[in-house]
Amino acid sequence: MQIIGPDVETRLDWIALTDALAAGHELPRAEVADSFLYRGADTLLTRSAWIDGLGIAVKPASVFPGNPASGVPMVNGAVNLLDDTTGQLQAVVDFHLVTRWKTAGDSLLSTRRLARKDARRVLIIGAGQVAASMVDAYRALIPDAQVTIWSRRIDSARALAARKDAQVAPDLEPAVRDAEIIATATMATEPLLHGDWLSPGTHVDLIGAYRPDMREADDEVLRRARLFVDSRATTIGHIGEIQIPLEQGRIAETDILADFYELPAGAFARCSDDEITVAKNGGGAHLDLMTAKYIQSVADPG
Repeated sequence: MQIIGPDVETRLDWIALTDALAAGHELPRAEVADSFLYRGADTLLTRSAWIDGLGIAVKPASVFPGNPASGVPMVNGAVNLLDDTTGQLQAVVDFHLVTRWKTAGDSLLSTRRLARKDARRVLIIGAGQVAASMVDAYRALIPDAQVTIWSRRIDSARALAARKDAQVAPDLEPAVRDAEIIATATMATEPLLHGDWLSPGTHVDLIGAYRPDMREADDEVLRRARLFVDSRATTIGHIGEIQIPLEQGRIAETDILADFYELPAGAFARCSDDEITVAKNGGGAHLDLMTAKYIQSVADPG
């Protein structure tokens, strides 16, 4: 049984990961399940996935909001990989490594399929860990990307920009109007990205909203765009970004044109240079499984 830690990260490759995610969606559709346990403000979330032919992943995640006051990460856990044939434990993979690469790799796969091939101007909305990973992921795809960062906390944007050799946007609206690829990676509960700011041909990766009460984009973003999700099963009925406008009749389920399981059929794709495309990153344990299996293959190529 392997223990795979963060030391393997220098050998990982963003493009290879997106290839692995695409290949995982050519296999039978994943069975996924989540469970929650609570103790006051503390939460234990267990996410499980089984893909026939690939294996099983069980990812317990503890969310303890009081941890940062003691210098301990708020979210912790592990990813357990079980053999598809025997059910035996094969590997325990570093939780933060899998989560970081899964989250950014998910949206990078969307960008590979939906962004214009000549797109270079990238705007990251947010300045946290996911935003930092998205800078690295986009630059793996677009080495000469011109990256701009905007955050409600200008000091955080400046700090990330200094680390990543990027620019800082003092105002969001003009930065959005100028961008060709946009990633939202915030904890916003009310929309901060407005559809009437988007220029023709822009691709948007919506990442941050993960709860039923969270949104980063307004209705006009979804109405103006051709809309995609990584998984219908983990976004519809679960994430406010999609569910709130569905319940209000602003969009219909038929407006979601494809998810990653339609990659093999070619439905997850841009049709013209001037259309706006939006991809909602909902995550899901099946993506943790695919990512962890990719990391395991790098850690033990034999």
